[in-house]
Amino acid sequence: MRVLQLLCEPNVIGVFRKEGEAIRSLDELYRLYVQDVYRYLFYLCKDPHTAEDLTQETFARAYSHIEGFDDLERVKRWLLRVAHNAFIDRTRKAKRMEVRESEFFDQLRDIETPETLLIGKEAGQEARRMLEELPDAQKQAFLLYHHYEFSYAEAAEVMGIGLSLYKSHLFRARQKLKGYTERRLRHE
Repeated sequence: MRVLQLLCEPNVIGVFRKEGEAIRSLDELYRLYVQDVYRYLFYLCKDPHTAEDLTQETFARAYSHIEGFDDLERVKRWLLRVAHNAFIDRTRKAKRMEVRESEFFDQLRDIETPETLLIGKEAGQEARRMLEELPDAQKQAFLLYHHYEFSYAEAAEVMGIGLSLYKSHLFRARQKLKGYTERRLRHE
């Protein structure tokens, strides 16, 4: 009910901005950022249904906490932070509830991600394989900077870690990917 009241308040309508344009409602905010949030969550969980659930949960959380958000110029970063927190909460809950068989994870490798489309068919598959070998923190650091084009500070904020720790994760991810690439080239 608070969301509907918030939508009707005149100071909220027209306050959100995207590239200089006013966003007139929270519904429009959803339409502008739902794809970015879904893609980010899909890469993290590798399951389209879970990504959809988490996307809905992200916007539900955002709607219920919008009055506490004071920097309306950074809406996308804030939404991805809310999405990251929703993913972490879901992961923690899942760890307490069930253990997956290794066959489940083998099925996930066949799912096409936005990264494979971006890099190209053959190179994309190899890059995805190398990215999946990285620890989660390094993988997220690499994707937030290189794919989503966040600055170091923005990506560190989304991950909820300090800037120096973020830089360390990104550096280690780059070094490992460089090592994987060099080993692959030597074997060819």
